[in-house]
Amino acid sequence: MSDPTATKLIVFDVNETLLDITTLAPLFARLFGRTGVLREWFPELILYSQALTLSGRYAPFGALAGSTLRMVGANHDVAITDDDIAELKSLITAMPAYPDVAPALTKLQSAGFTLVTLTNSAPSPSPTPLEKAGINHFFDRNFSIADLNVYKPHPKTYDMVAQAYGVEPQHMCMVACHLWDIIGAQAFGCSGAFIARPHNSTLDVPDMPQPDCIAQSLGELADQIIAAHQAT
Repeated sequence: MSDPTATKLIVFDVNETLLDITTLAPLFARLFGRTGVLREWFPELILYSQALTLSGRYAPFGALAGSTLRMVGANHDVAITDDDIAELKSLITAMPAYPDVAPALTKLQSAGFTLVTLTNSAPSPSPTPLEKAGINHFFDRNFSIADLNVYKPHPKTYDMVAQAYGVEPQHMCMVACHLWDIIGAQAFGCSGAFIARPHNSTLDVPDMPQPDCIAQSLGELADQIIAAHQAT
């Protein structure tokens, strides 16, 4: 990290970084006959969330998720029903945490870091997805882009967290398995820590900074963050 002693606020992406979206696969197997369409739908969902923000428009993440499923269904000549959309939304709110999440969060919390989440998903009533996954108690606060009507990686999303804690960006580290999220956070001035979840990799582009920490597990990533912070 560029200034490891400054990083005390760790900001976590939620969907796929902490919560396992592969648990949605049975729905896609039922609808499309193969689970791989999940990996078509989710990137399209992110693409159109960002397209809306770049165009100055907004739609709630849940509504966009359902509409994207209908679009992918149309591309495959599969009719998506209201019940299918309801099942998708129900499954999204009940995704479990990856096995490496709780031990890694325990390490970071014990090391004195303040942990928060920043998600594209809208806030939900209790029990929230993080509560259902059994990890909500690790986080000091949970932030949603729904308060801004712009999606990550818009700078306003990271600034919302910085303003809430009264810290400069260099005091924040963004943890995500989506490189686009880390790119956005680093452009805002944060450090970035990348967890290589399945189907997520780094991107080698000239003159683009790489994540400050890269790991195959969240536990390993936590160790790197702690070591960097204690290095000086």
